Amino acid sequence: MFTVLFVCTGNICRSAMAERMARAFLDEALGDDAHRIQVVSAGTHAVQGAGVHPDSATVLEGFGGDPIGHVARQLLDDMAIDADLTLALTRSHRRSVLKAAPRALQRTFTLREAADLVALVGRDVQLDGDDLAERCRSLVKKMAAARSKRPSDAADDVADPIGRPLEVHQEVAEVIAASLIPLLTRLVALHPAAAEVAGTDGDDGKPHLYLVS
Repeated sequence: MFTVLFVCTGNICRSAMAERMARAFLDEALGDDAHRIQVVSAGTHAVQGAGVHPDSATVLEGFGGDPIGHVARQLLDDMAIDADLTLALTRSHRRSVLKAAPRALQRTFTLREAADLVALVGRDVQLDGDDLAERCRSLVKKMAAARSKRPSDAADDVADPIGRPLEVHQEVAEVIAASLIPLLTRLVALHPAAAEVAGTDGDDGKPHLYLVS
């Protein structure tokens, strides 16, 4: 199993949406093998026990994600240590993860950083591993090696929509989806029996997560 951990502040908006969007995408793309990639989330200052924020939940459903059953939880040190890939929603969240789990440096990125880094790893690059999880771990190592080619700045931060209008939750979800699509598509492509996965703009010009078989 390959584990992806999403981290934000309260674990009720950004990381919750990212987790459930990723789950929907992977379930459709991998079918019976979807369990081979586990997605989880946590918050650096979690609203422990809370569900997805109502506005984020509304937006999430529009991207094919299911908010039901989400329970916000606090980020613990061993979560990032155990995760194969940790995706922070801002640089501050990334710093918090690494302060608690410095050994996770080579597996920890901001979400937007990871989307760019995976594009820098050519599809012709040899990835080691006999199964999906091993090949995904190999890809993460290549992403870490490419980090010096891409500067990190304020553009890596996904804004916090808490306390803001529904439209802001929508904008944040679009940013998350736009970063998830290339990353998840690349991970799924490492499965030998993977279906063709694509992310594109819908009729409204907004990014969506869906599978093209």
